[in-house]
Amino acid sequence: MSSLVGAVFGAFILALAIPVVSPLVLSIGSAEFFMLAVLGVTFVASLSGANIPKGLLAGGFGLVLAMVGLDPIESVPRFTLEGVMGEDNALFLWDGISLISVTVGLFAIPEIIDLAVQGTSIAGTNQPGKLGGVMEGVRDTFRHWKLVLRCSGIGAYIGLIPGMGGGPAQWLAYAHAVQSSPDKERFGKGAVEGVLGPGAANNSKEGGSLIPTLAFGVPGSVSMAILLGAFIIQGIVPGPDLLNPAKHLTLTFSFVWIIVITNIITVAICFLFLNQLAKVTFVKGAYLIPLLLFLIYLGGFAVKNSFGDMFLVLLFGALGWLMVKFDWQRPPLLLGLVLGGIAENNLFIANRIYGYSWLWHPGVLVLWFIIIAGSVYPYIQAYLRRSRSVDGSDAATGTKPVKFIPLVLSTRIGQSLFALLMVGVFAYVVYEAMYGFGDFEPRAALFPWVIGLPSLVLAVFVFFQDALQASREVKVGEAALYSGPEVDPILARQRTVAISCWIIGFFLAIWILGFVPASAIATFLYLKFGAKERWPVAVELAFVAWLFFFGLFDYGLKLPFPQGAIFDWLPASVVANLQASIPL
Repeated sequence: MSSLVGAVFGAFILALAIPVVSPLVLSIGSAEFFMLAVLGVTFVASLSGANIPKGLLAGGFGLVLAMVGLDPIESVPRFTLEGVMGEDNALFLWDGISLISVTVGLFAIPEIIDLAVQGTSIAGTNQPGKLGGVMEGVRDTFRHWKLVLRCSGIGAYIGLIPGMGGGPAQWLAYAHAVQSSPDKERFGKGAVEGVLGPGAANNSKEGGSLIPTLAFGVPGSVSMAILLGAFIIQGIVPGPDLLNPAKHLTLTFSFVWIIVITNIITVAICFLFLNQLAKVTFVKGAYLIPLLLFLIYLGGFAVKNSFGDMFLVLLFGALGWLMVKFDWQRPPLLLGLVLGGIAENNLFIANRIYGYSWLWHPGVLVLWFIIIAGSVYPYIQAYLRRSRSVDGSDAATGTKPVKFIPLVLSTRIGQSLFALLMVGVFAYVVYEAMYGFGDFEPRAALFPWVIGLPSLVLAVFVFFQDALQASREVKVGEAALYSGPEVDPILARQRTVAISCWIIGFFLAIWILGFVPASAIATFLYLKFGAKERWPVAVELAFVAWLFFFGLFDYGLKLPFPQGAIFDWLPASVVANLQASIPL
């Protein structure tokens, strides 16, 4: 429902903006584009609450990941690790780091671990109950109508900026929902405002994206780029013709109604199938984990049909789990990766045209003020909450006594080591900017300098902060990974080690056997020996997994699955006989 409201808001903005769109879009220059990217990362870093330095560092790390590959200005390879991986393997990183691999690794793998640790369904129980609260969710949209409208405005404005897309709009809307809430601790635990804001922004941004697409032929997102291609095929030239009443103005205004009508249809379909979709959350977690793992790895593999991207999924899955365990925010990292290219290109253009004078542009100064205010605001709120507290009890500080001292100490040591790892990463960025390519291609070193040096200083600060932190108490947030019913910490650690080994095992099975054979064999092994399911259940679900991957992806969609490494080791005659007798 909030998405529908956002879509109607975006359509309304499109209708109002058509007459005045030209000065609005042209007022945004390269310097302002760079600052908007920094603003986006900073706002999402504010999700870290009182721990904004870690959020900013995560955003800086995301910007560093966006630098991996060929520099867009000079085509100089940066951070491709030739000395570590060898020249042939380093070529894989010349294309940069895949956003899909990072996303599914950061967010999906930790959820798989959480699901295995809890030992229940996604809903927290294996017994499905009566689905309720649907109309309550609709009413929530109108209870929080001010938040929905504000986030719709954020989405429409972000959509107006070419190249930003839906991701930044949703994260900024979520950041605003957190900042504007008097009780931030509810977010990440089912706060409905965390759904309403991004839902509204995600759809309102389509109306904003249409404005530069129709007025200037500058696509505001990937979907708008596809629409622009359709215009060209039909002989329609974006620009004055689409704003001219004598030509295509009627077509332009028709987009307003198209946005509204299609979203009404979509909402109706969602309500129609809502009960069936919700029942998936009551399926036993052990049944879902094998299928989810294969889909996660398939998502990474399908980017470039490369096992390298699958390895990135595994690598960023481990990183995502550590970030959750050590209370680091993941959204700033993802947004930094999304906005890194935009920020670097516009920083270079602004620096090339204006030198350092762009820092004093009025729009840049306004954005600097917003960035500083957004960074300081959570500290002010925390101070006010402490001043209102009567006795400074654990309920006010969000801490609780610790029962398992060894576990807490290991967590504290792990936090310090993780912060030290970040120090090493940014030290490497600064070193490469100074000696790796800076002497020969200073333009390629500009963005690494701008991001690496402040991030290194901040990383050193965070390291000493974690190293000096007292170990007598542990934050509730350190156990945030296990968000369901409380699990004994010793048992949780054992289950975490076990599922981590299975996650690596699935990767090895796909690499050695190939996707289709591994889908059956790895699923059976996990269900029988990992989840301790009965033989009939393990065999049946393994067959269903094989049929799903072979029937849909191999036979139906003809995806170019590579054969497993084992077939390179076997004699050619044996491989030919196997392929002739069994659909591999």
